[in-house]
Amino acid sequence: MTYDEFLAELGKAGLSVRAFAKLIGMNPTSVSNYASNGEVPRHLAVIAALLAEMNLRGVAFQVAIERVGSARKKPRGSGRPGRFGGDRQEQLELVSGLNDTSSQL
Repeated sequence: MTYDEFLAELGKAGLSVRAFAKLIGMNPTSVSNYASNGEVPRHLAVIAALLAEMNLRGVAFQVAIERVGSARKKPRGSGRPGRFGGDRQEQLELVSGLNDTSSQL
């Protein structure tokens, strides 16, 4: 689904990108970043299409989604000094004289 079609489905559902992202537990910026690709991942497209259809038929989808809960994903790459992506990094030993190997060839 193109991003424009996705926005049309959200409009039918009565949702903005921000409201959609909040409803499904995503960062609004992550959703709007798909505009640069021009395409929306299938799982988000399916959700938007289903929400639009439910809204057009008068089904209160907010109640059903709230039953799922609001457990958000843990952010990836929570970098701290000495860590990359949350994993402890080993200190690398640099070997001196690496440039000297070219003279041995």
